Amino acid sequence: MSEPHRIVIVGAGLAGATAAITLRKKGYSGDLLLLGAEQHRPYELPALSKSVLLHDTDEPDWVADENYYVKHGIDLRRGVQVTRVELGARTLTDVVGAEHGFDRLLLATGSRPRTLDVPGADLPGIATLRTIDDALDLRAAIEDAQDVLVIGAGWIGCEAAAAARSAGADVTVVEPQPLPLTSLGDDVATVFRDMHADHGVRWRLATSVTGFFGEEQVEGAELSDGSQVAADVVLLAVGAAPRSDLARTAGLELADDGGVDVDAGLRSAAPAIYAAGDVAAHFHPRYGRRIRVEHWANAKWQGEHVAGNLLGEHEPYTATPYFFTDQYDLGCEYRGLADPDLDELVVRGDLARREFIAFWRRAGRVTSAMNVNMWDDVDALRTLVDERAEATAERLRDGDLADLAEAVL
Repeated sequence: MSEPHRIVIVGAGLAGATAAITLRKKGYSGDLLLLGAEQHRPYELPALSKSVLLHDTDEPDWVADENYYVKHGIDLRRGVQVTRVELGARTLTDVVGAEHGFDRLLLATGSRPRTLDVPGADLPGIATLRTIDDALDLRAAIEDAQDVLVIGAGWIGCEAAAAARSAGADVTVVEPQPLPLTSLGDDVATVFRDMHADHGVRWRLATSVTGFFGEEQVEGAELSDGSQVAADVVLLAVGAAPRSDLARTAGLELADDGGVDVDAGLRSAAPAIYAAGDVAAHFHPRYGRRIRVEHWANAKWQGEHVAGNLLGEHEPYTATPYFFTDQYDLGCEYRGLADPDLDELVVRGDLARREFIAFWRRAGRVTSAMNVNMWDDVDALRTLVDERAEATAERLRDGDLADLAEAVL
């Protein structure tokens, strides 16, 4: 595959911007167009539900400084919404009707927050969290609120609940599942439930929202058990959907979860078109199936990786999924892809003190690891998960992890 003369990237988030930057670092000298729907230059998302909501900063972590894109010949165009992709002609059309040709196209369109289709869902005061503007608006609303209602107890919901409690608001979290963060399994999920309860969060678990009420502003929610919860501010944190509209209308194949179906090298069935980040349903060689990961590390690492493949390589993307969270005085990192229904949980440390490492094992091998307020063995954990190390539960619980990691290299 010869080097393309013109590469277009749709989506100026972390995946798209990182791909553009990496293309230049790899020596690509052709035309490079980066189209973003937001007016802001590219930025990373983790700070939005952490340091921005906590009032530690007013800005996100920018991918690069203001002058970087011009200096390196990256044609960054902000506030540009792409409406159509023509596979045969290798062109795309933006919202004002301008056409842009390409030799290679990267779709890095990310994901959008899901909403609820219930009565009153359009009332003012009901928010989602995806952009820096969303985060600043939500922070201001929380500062003026007495009662904050969070719908959904995933990572965003839990981080936002922690920030709202830190700001002094009364916080209720409604979650249809019996525990928050159910992908971690009951034992570890209970740690997070109890931590939030210790900080004054009111849980309404195994309960869903059937509607919102209020006159000119949301005043609360009606729940499936017939009760009501007062709220000055509501955050919908009920998951995200991939922004795959362009791919669908172009005729690209989509995965069952709506992501763009790409192979191990992040290439779609149309050879000139790739996808990376939240929108990519990627065939992961480690797991032997398609996965779609909506975390910071995946966007960054896939952006870096896909740059080489856009230039003619076709190396598989094999990085282990990774994420981190900070809530109150708890910090943790998670590596891998556990299935609590299939994997054995092994705990090193003390769940009750919130100082532990959780391992998940399957067929005698480590599939995932999460370190909570324990930081001495981070490198060893990375190795054990990446190498799917064979280890007994006893050795994971009580042995020297550095020695175990060294033995599998």
